[in-house]
Amino acid sequence: PAPMFPWSKWKKRMGASASSSKRPVFDEREDVNFDHFQILRAIGKGSFGKVCIVQKRDTEKMYAMKYMNKQQCIERDEVRNVFRELEILQEIEHVFLVNLWYSFQDEEDMFMVVDLLLGGDLRYHLQQNVQFTEETVKLYICEMALALDYLRSQHIIHRDVKPDNILLDEQGHAHLTDFNIATIIRDGERATALAGTKPYMAPEIFHSFLSGGTGYSFEVDWWSLGIMAYELLRGWRPYDIHSNNPVESLVQLFSTVSVQYSSAWSKEMVALLRKLLTVNPEHRFSCLAHIQASAQLSGVVWSDVSEKRVEPAFVPNKGRLHCDPTFELEEMILESRPLHKKKKRLAKNKSRDNSKDSSQSENDYLQECLEAIQQDFVIFNREK
Repeated sequence: PAPMFPWSKWKKRMGASASSSKRPVFDEREDVNFDHFQILRAIGKGSFGKVCIVQKRDTEKMYAMKYMNKQQCIERDEVRNVFRELEILQEIEHVFLVNLWYSFQDEEDMFMVVDLLLGGDLRYHLQQNVQFTEETVKLYICEMALALDYLRSQHIIHRDVKPDNILLDEQGHAHLTDFNIATIIRDGERATALAGTKPYMAPEIFHSFLSGGTGYSFEVDWWSLGIMAYELLRGWRPYDIHSNNPVESLVQLFSTVSVQYSSAWSKEMVALLRKLLTVNPEHRFSCLAHIQASAQLSGVVWSDVSEKRVEPAFVPNKGRLHCDPTFELEEMILESRPLHKKKKRLAKNKSRDNSKDSSQSENDYLQECLEAIQQDFVIFNREK
């Protein structure tokens, strides 16, 4: 495995011991912005955009900051997704989600500042060959059931539940992230778009796409939860599906292939997975009440789960930062617009803009889009 980043050294490096008397005080009326944060280190790349650890200068609280280059978002036609994700995140907050705290923009980037979870994502731990026990996976199912139940109450289908999008905190509790392709459906509505990551997508999504049937609803997230739970226990997924599989063959697959369960698993776990991986969404476990009423989870004290009083059996190693250490190097060596040089760069751009003759820009369309983003972007501060 790749060498880990030494967490204790890093804490020293970032000046965690700086005395609070040196904290800057920001004007209450001023909108939160880039200057309010100290950039500490790069930790990852999302579906688009990058993620780094930041510290808010006045409170010294630590967060993860995702930043997305506006021009790249325009070129990849992803602005709508970013706006939808922000719109959703600004309205929700839950103990088992990665919650948004602030959003703001400058000329180059859009920023989202969210909960910092240092335990790594479940994909990372699978790749490190962590052997997840039934007890651990059962707790993840319960924690995600509470998160999905909350999302349902807010009319949200996540559509991308998978190990990559479950982050652990330092105690080992699970948090769902990445609302990039989530959708809001009002009472009685159904979703129809082919959206998600193929190996985790429910059969009815493919069915609806092919036959234009009645669409799909919240049940799809519970199927994904079942696929993920199976993968965590076994190390591979129950169906051999890849992103390049044609939709037609997948519809066929679900009607012909039956899932093989390990003989080493308890009867209760197999029964629970069967209920989550039921092809017909009407018979699938797909709400908190189903899960809570199941014999397989009869011993669960749900109030303890929701208050994080159930201790996870798998606790990520506290002395390490659970991400690929090459991100930090990439940010320093390969990044053409590194964050730590942003201030200088923006000042330079301003003087260049002022010196340009004001004739039509060579790229009117891009300019128009950038102006639209500047105008429509919603600045958010959860503390206000």
